[in-house]
Amino acid sequence: MTSRWMTMALAGLIAGPALAQQAADAVTTEGTASGVIEGLSAEAQQAVEAKLAGEPVTAQDWMVAAANPLAVEAGAEVLRAGGTAADAMVAVQTVLGLVEPQSSGLGGGAFLVWYDAESGEVTTLDGRETAPMEATPTYFQDENGEPLSFWDAVVGGRSVGTPGTPALLEEAHARWGNQEWAGLFDRAIALAEDGFTVSPRLAGLVAEEPEDRLPRFDATAAYFYPGGEPIAEGDTLTNQAYADVLRAMAADGATAFYSGPVAQAIVDVVRLNGGLLSIEDFATYDVIQRNAVCVPYRDADVCGMGPPSSGALTVGQILGMLEEFDLAAMGTDSAEAWTLIGDASRLAFADRGRYMADSDFVPMPTKGLVAEDYLSMRAGMLDPSTALETVEPGEPAWDHAMLLGDDVSLELPSTSHISIVDGMGNALSMTTTIENGFGSRLFVQGFLLNNELTDFSFATHEDGRPIANRVEPGKRPRSSMAPTIVMRDGAPLLVIGSPGGSRIIGYVTQGIVNYLDWGMDPQQAAAAPHLVNRFGTFDIEQGTSAADLEGPLQEAGFETELRDLTSGLHIIALEDGQLVGGADPRREGIALGE
Repeated sequence: MTSRWMTMALAGLIAGPALAQQAADAVTTEGTASGVIEGLSAEAQQAVEAKLAGEPVTAQDWMVAAANPLAVEAGAEVLRAGGTAADAMVAVQTVLGLVEPQSSGLGGGAFLVWYDAESGEVTTLDGRETAPMEATPTYFQDENGEPLSFWDAVVGGRSVGTPGTPALLEEAHARWGNQEWAGLFDRAIALAEDGFTVSPRLAGLVAEEPEDRLPRFDATAAYFYPGGEPIAEGDTLTNQAYADVLRAMAADGATAFYSGPVAQAIVDVVRLNGGLLSIEDFATYDVIQRNAVCVPYRDADVCGMGPPSSGALTVGQILGMLEEFDLAAMGTDSAEAWTLIGDASRLAFADRGRYMADSDFVPMPTKGLVAEDYLSMRAGMLDPSTALETVEPGEPAWDHAMLLGDDVSLELPSTSHISIVDGMGNALSMTTTIENGFGSRLFVQGFLLNNELTDFSFATHEDGRPIANRVEPGKRPRSSMAPTIVMRDGAPLLVIGSPGGSRIIGYVTQGIVNYLDWGMDPQQAAAAPHLVNRFGTFDIEQGTSAADLEGPLQEAGFETELRDLTSGLHIIALEDGQLVGGADPRREGIALGE
């Protein structure tokens, strides 16, 4: 096995000094050198080594990529037994909710994109959280009508929406699973009862939490700060309460979550801490099948989740504008290419802020936003040598009249992404979240509750115009999650997605450009240094070769900021009958297949 120091050197060649250090940290996390995670299979350890060496993982029959090796192994076990990607997702998600609780779990929501090999169809399922039926548009305002500060809104019960993940697991399995439902929980139950090893990432995030957030609530503090000290890397952590909930769901399905003692416990804790969730909110929750949003790019179609996600629309708008330019000829280190990408992103984000929200509540010009003539008009504003001085929302075609104000809601990074291709040729891309890291900080029945409602706009109007993403009873907040399946000739070419708050859109867009325009393999595409522009300032990943572009981008007229950009891309490509996978070196995940 490659030595730790050799791994660090190889990672440095691929990803630059900052990512090399993160890669070195990941070695300890994933057991390739120190054995911190006991019992990790030889195949999984080899997948870690491949990632850190910048090499893609290849397979013939199936592949799974997710944010923790233990979760990936759970999915691999299901796929090895002949299960579908939907079956494997249930196993992956239930383990992620245990070993990576700060990012996703039963207390959150998810969006799922599915390619069905038998029918050739792409289907999307909306498992996003919903606002309580008692909520009003002024839910995040004080008695004077002023928006609450972000953290005052996040921490506690006010920010918690009705979770959607448990219902989504059941719905996906009912549609596309072939394995016994109850058995899909076995690995997560065993890890919860026997204990799992705390990873460096989880331990580090717990240690960094301010005293008035995660340690604030007794149940949360008891789990993450046993004996008054934060859990540490290498600790063994058990979670019997989580195992009990999983056993109930294994026996009775999602009903065990949405009614009875589990639902009541959540409602009680939320309402005790300032929220408005009710048993009725749980009883009426539904997963919604929605039309996929597909936008042509190069010789492919990029398909993803439509409203209430802004992911597919905004990624599609950016790529639709870039279609007019030869990025391949410009190359990855071209300031001209990144000027185009940055300004296309700014234009798309301007439209996102004005028009995109839950289309069940707010009329949206969905078709107009990705219409070829509209995107061509917007692309005509781009200049590879000079940044746009100002950016405004466009005027896409509407089926009706609507006048909306601009949203300024804040969406901070967290979340997790799962990419799976099974032995039957089905493909699944699912982004799953509790929103901000550790969500609302409320810990109930062994899992954290989301703070998803802070994805709504705290303001209701802008200059007298209603804001599309305002709070309304039963509404789903806008999201940037962008689970994506890129299709070519009617079959999947790329299964991709990432965590990262509103920067998800930039990470996924760049991953697709890296693969389709710049010829990178999935591992190179996941590891490539990031440059992201949402609202004018170019975020440039510090400690990487991207920093060399800071001067040229400033000369083009951009403001810039060097910073960490901790994506979590998981990418599977289907090439000439072979599966090729990559996992982001900035996090602890791997790709694994056979």
